[in-house]
Amino acid sequence: MEISIVVPLYNEVESLPELHEWIVSVMQKHNFTYEIIFVDDGSKDGSWQVVENLQLKDPGVRGIKFQRNYGKSAALQKGFEAVVGDFVITMDADLQDSPEEIPEMIRMIKEEDFDMISGWKKKRFDPLSKTIPTKLYNWTARKLTGIYLHDFNCGLKAYRSIVVKSIEIYGDMHRYIPALAKYAGFNKIGEKVVQHQARKFGTTKFGLNRFMNGPLDLLSVVFIGKFGKKPMHFFGAIGTLLFVIGFAFALYLGIDKIVSLFSDHPSPLIAQRTEFYIALTAMIIGSQFFLAGFIAELIGRNSSSRNAYLIETEI
Repeated sequence: MEISIVVPLYNEVESLPELHEWIVSVMQKHNFTYEIIFVDDGSKDGSWQVVENLQLKDPGVRGIKFQRNYGKSAALQKGFEAVVGDFVITMDADLQDSPEEIPEMIRMIKEEDFDMISGWKKKRFDPLSKTIPTKLYNWTARKLTGIYLHDFNCGLKAYRSIVVKSIEIYGDMHRYIPALAKYAGFNKIGEKVVQHQARKFGTTKFGLNRFMNGPLDLLSVVFIGKFGKKPMHFFGAIGTLLFVIGFAFALYLGIDKIVSLFSDHPSPLIAQRTEFYIALTAMIIGSQFFLAGFIAELIGRNSSSRNAYLIETEI
């Protein structure tokens, strides 16, 4: 199998037949062997029945149906686990991503030795309420991750199979797959300007919660990428710094008190001095950061159910 195409979907009954026909025409035109994995994220509109019908007509179609709606990251994760192709394409089911871009993206990976290619919808047909926050998120992501892509969240991406088999996405971290790939050791990340289609059917499935979840997920990705295997390095460093500051204040108070005993003007009681409370607070918080680091190490070594999802049907 040369190409695996993962298509997460939620209530896209009208788009699926046309999308399938479009993908197949591109695959046949370029003589690609392919599979299309439709991951139904708990649709309620008959999308799964369409996938079943497509599978009867095209043996290259596979399907995974969640028992309930888990989100795009969950759908992509299960799709990545199922792929068998040498190269993996992800694209949205709403016909806004063009399959015509796939051959060039595959060529760039093969001939220019990229690990993944991320699409860049340079000209978008989305409303300002979506494009402005997207530009802000992309700018922030570039600064925090050091990956200079214009469009982190473009659904149209191409990967070597080893990349998707080496990363784990959950929550809403599908927005930052390039960062996850980088932290997994795949640094050859390219970008291609892709055509953005206006939505033909239905409405967007993303609400206002993305404005809050996006920045939080970015912080999680950066933290996990840098400290996921060594949380004690983060919490321990902060804890050490705070404890040293507190201990320094405490040592200063002790020395000052001893010195004042031999002077004509004894210093006030230690408990009456501001420095005492600074020292006490810093040492307590520093100790708490140490404990947080130890607990994080224990949790990180024993988590095994993060990507456990209920799958109703698989074909």
